[in-house]
Amino acid sequence: MRTNSVVLLVVLSMTVPTFAQREIPPQAVERIQKEVRHELLMLPFETVFDNLAYKVDGYTVTLLGQVSNPTVKSSAESAVKKIEGVEKVDNQIEVLPVSPMDDRLRRQLYRSIYGYPALQRYSLGVLKPIRIIVKNGNVTLEGVVDREADKNIAGIRANGVHGVFSVTNNLRVVQDK
Repeated sequence: MRTNSVVLLVVLSMTVPTFAQREIPPQAVERIQKEVRHELLMLPFETVFDNLAYKVDGYTVTLLGQVSNPTVKSSAESAVKKIEGVEKVDNQIEVLPVSPMDDRLRRQLYRSIYGYPALQRYSLGVLKPIRIIVKNGNVTLEGVVDREADKNIAGIRANGVHGVFSVTNNLRVVQDK
């Protein structure tokens, strides 16, 4: 009798984890990714000075990036929580510190990058593809451009702004096929 109960206990302990883990269909993950992207793009207060990213792991969405306005962080989390199928939102968005110097740099960087003739075509859309992140005088460029030359020009233009301590150019080159 004791042997049977030990065998039963071992069998049950082996099967319990498989019941707890749910299979996540790839279509569900793809749908969640698509809806998260849509919701983040539709945020009303997102600007060229914000960088939002996300990661979908099953039914959990992790929000990443940096924002200059704390309202954007809470709005992003609220919007993603409402998506059907999302069970948990891990909001790791960093709110950049308030600084008059950083605000001045943001304005100057915007003019320097988007006002340069070779880069003006990136200023035409509502959502700007080159994101300018400024934290304590350090600049990070995020986003996408069409050519390697545009990436280099943006980095050079950012480095030329007085008061910038460093520039990290994380722009990606994406070419249309």
